[in-house]
Amino acid sequence: MKIDRIPLITALLPVTVLIMLLSINVLFVSGDDALGGSNQIILIFCTFLTFGLAHCFGVTWSEIMDKIAKNIQQSSPAIFILLLIGSLAAIWTFSGIVPTMIYYGLKILSPRFFLPLAVVVSSVVSLSTGSSWSTTATVGIALMGIGNSLGINSAITAGAILTGAYFGDKMSPLSDTTNLAPAVAGTDLTTHIRYMTITTFPSYGLSLAAFSIISVFQSRETPLGDLSNEMVAALTESFHISGWLLLIPGLVIVLIAKRFPSIPAIFVGIFGGLLVSLLFQRGHQLSGLNAVEQTKILIRVLTVKHEIVTGMSELDDLLTTGGMAGMLNTVWLIVSAMCFGGAMEASGFLSRITHAIMSFARSEFSLFSATVGTTLFVNFSASDQYLSLVIPGKMYSKAFRDKGLAPENLSRTLEDSGTVTSVLIPWNTCGAYHSGVLGVATTAYMPFALFSLISPIMTLIVAALDYKIRRVET
Repeated sequence: MKIDRIPLITALLPVTVLIMLLSINVLFVSGDDALGGSNQIILIFCTFLTFGLAHCFGVTWSEIMDKIAKNIQQSSPAIFILLLIGSLAAIWTFSGIVPTMIYYGLKILSPRFFLPLAVVVSSVVSLSTGSSWSTTATVGIALMGIGNSLGINSAITAGAILTGAYFGDKMSPLSDTTNLAPAVAGTDLTTHIRYMTITTFPSYGLSLAAFSIISVFQSRETPLGDLSNEMVAALTESFHISGWLLLIPGLVIVLIAKRFPSIPAIFVGIFGGLLVSLLFQRGHQLSGLNAVEQTKILIRVLTVKHEIVTGMSELDDLLTTGGMAGMLNTVWLIVSAMCFGGAMEASGFLSRITHAIMSFARSEFSLFSATVGTTLFVNFSASDQYLSLVIPGKMYSKAFRDKGLAPENLSRTLEDSGTVTSVLIPWNTCGAYHSGVLGVATTAYMPFALFSLISPIMTLIVAALDYKIRRVET
């Protein structure tokens, strides 16, 4: 089907309805509980709306279903990882790994320095592993616990973690998106990473400075007093605290950094959590239980909600885990988003909109602006980080060449506006994942995911100033 047969207003209608309904739902109906089912229903409704409109242009239900099935198949590794992460977070809490991290964090850190340190720690881990997902699933979970224990707003802590995680994800040569962007744009990995420093370092520096300032105000507003000592005492009473427990997350990070597949690495982390539960928590969480009862408890921890009672309500809330079941709403959201994205692609609506955007790219700056706008739109409508790199990359590669712009201009712009903004969209696979892992609504941490917010603006500023814009002969 030729996309020029589709009126632009028709192609825009499903997205417009989606934005309107999701906004009403988040702002006035469900609030932070939007992930509990209402957003998913809206996405499914808009999928059928898209099909109804596409049917008028000869698109069949089987064509849309084939694309939806392909999208869900492509997202299946992410779904599997999410379920395993639910078990990983739960068993690491039950086994004393996360409580040990919180214990040492309370001993060492203070609100005054915590947020910038959270950014730096997340950056180092993400640079080493090349994965923002692995970063939030390991040190991110621990940093959330430490931040909550220090009395810091959980949305701000999540923003600091994601700032570091996406800086590393964007700059690491081990990252899949860092390899994908130059491949689509037509440049090499080394050139791409070096050229990204022009926009990435200023964005990262501004974010780190902002979190340093926020930390000062947080420390004034949340004096710990005896609360920290009470938490330390409750942790030592409820768990066997030992530095040896930290070998398990250390092992997982090393495996991922060595390019060990993520899913087996996470499984190693789960198995390690089970092992140290049996070795270290027999006198605490597993006290007085026989082998059968211990097995039932561990299965429950891995699969469903499990509460640990320490005597402190603040700590009990922190140590309550959901296991695999706690990730089901996020999985549901991803599947629903893939349905909508598949319908938009199969109908030709997505291509019609992106080509309309491209028609405005006449000057160099408008070309950069169109690229940013398209990647944001694809992230929003197709709900997939990789599509936000591939679709605009294919669309604009010739336009960049025709204007004499080196391909690293395109690859950098794709990363500045595609890779890092996926985490800001609740129904995008990245936004849904990180929200589920960190336990903070996407709309709550969004204002504090500073690196993701600043990066697309920075790339436009650099383009407007014509600063170090590399050119080639046409």
